[in-house]
Amino acid sequence: MPFQLVERARHAVPITPIAESGLGRWLAGPGKAAAAWARATGFKAAPGALSLVPGKNGALQRILLGVGAESLWSLAGLPASLPAGTYRIDLALAPEAATDAALGWALGTYRFAAYKKAPKLGASLVWPQGSDKETVLRAAESICLARDLINTPASDMGPAELAAAAEAVARRYRARFSTIVGDDLVERNYPLVHAVGRASTRAPRLVDLVWGDAKAPKVTLVGKGVCFDTGGLDLKSAGGMLTMKKDMGGAATLLALARMIMDARLPVRLRLLIPAVENSVAGSAMRPLDVVRSRKGITVEIGNTDAEGRLILADALAEADSEKPALIVDCATLTGAARTALGPELPALFSNDDGIANALLAAGARVGDPLWRLPLWRPYRKMLDSKVADINNVSDGSFAGAVTAALFLEEFVARTTPWVHIDSYAWNAKSRPGRPEGGEPLGLRALYATIEARFGTRQG
Repeated sequence: MPFQLVERARHAVPITPIAESGLGRWLAGPGKAAAAWARATGFKAAPGALSLVPGKNGALQRILLGVGAESLWSLAGLPASLPAGTYRIDLALAPEAATDAALGWALGTYRFAAYKKAPKLGASLVWPQGSDKETVLRAAESICLARDLINTPASDMGPAELAAAAEAVARRYRARFSTIVGDDLVERNYPLVHAVGRASTRAPRLVDLVWGDAKAPKVTLVGKGVCFDTGGLDLKSAGGMLTMKKDMGGAATLLALARMIMDARLPVRLRLLIPAVENSVAGSAMRPLDVVRSRKGITVEIGNTDAEGRLILADALAEADSEKPALIVDCATLTGAARTALGPELPALFSNDDGIANALLAAGARVGDPLWRLPLWRPYRKMLDSKVADINNVSDGSFAGAVTAALFLEEFVARTTPWVHIDSYAWNAKSRPGRPEGGEPLGLRALYATIEARFGTRQG
């Protein structure tokens, strides 16, 4: 019974969704006992409001649920709120709304229980009629995979463990999988990945997953996999480190996206690159004002060791671009500036391609997984000028931090290659129905919907 969803039930308690604007019509319709109960208890049908209607014998007869405009999350709070039993939606839904309702319910069952036993959920939902079960399970399983990876403490989710998680996904879908580890990164010309990760006792590595028909359009994903970020020698404060286990959230998001693409057998040649490192403090750590020659040959002055994510992405993006794919997507928990501008729930989107950017924004609005586009304002590129190298990894001031980080990454991708950069928090700062506090692959469903629409239907 995955996600507390069942095929059928002989006796299932009906759930009646009621919009606030439609409460008056519902109260005037049939079902006088439930309407009387709603009046007596002051049920107003505000979004998320719940009323348990008893029958004549005291048994639960019906659930009244206030719903808003977001069909995806309308049922998400119910698995933890309802008494043990089986329930069904007492309303004919369009297929898309039925699918959203089932996915919301499924995500509402998520609990991170690796270290602490979670209360058992006793409420189950009969699959809403017309819902796309494959779509629901694909999305829910992938989202929960990403949540688990992000929520796992760095003590148990280092570069090797992140690579192992990617390898497990590769095995499931028979993808090619390889890694470059430790000093081999220098030999294989990934100097920035090595420079960031060399101070840790846990060796840095580059994960490389390839799947699909070699003749199909190439879609390459690049995820930031900093498994813990101390800031390096430019050490973070104690408070600044408290959520740094999530600094591999970009990698988790794009591993989940790769899983969805492979599970749906989309007709693409998929490649996933994850530079996986730990940014630590030791005698071998990179230093401020060091200069490192990147994989692309661009020399980079290290203005700040705490701007490490863009460094490892730079080498991976250069490799991704070498194949001239139809699309490159990178995702990273990159800058505090993006959070200051947009808050924790809205990832910043940058792109050198207006068509793909507009498609992503439209998909995000359609599936309830929003993004917000920020500009690649190229006049700010001069903020990254260095006196001793081709580029500095940080700007010379505090302005436009998310923009200058994106401009840094753009140096490693050809202007002719369609490229998307997503700067995400990858974390729910507070719990909401279906979205508990903790790891969250923001933008995942918008990315999948866009790639599915752009590159067609499944293989096989």
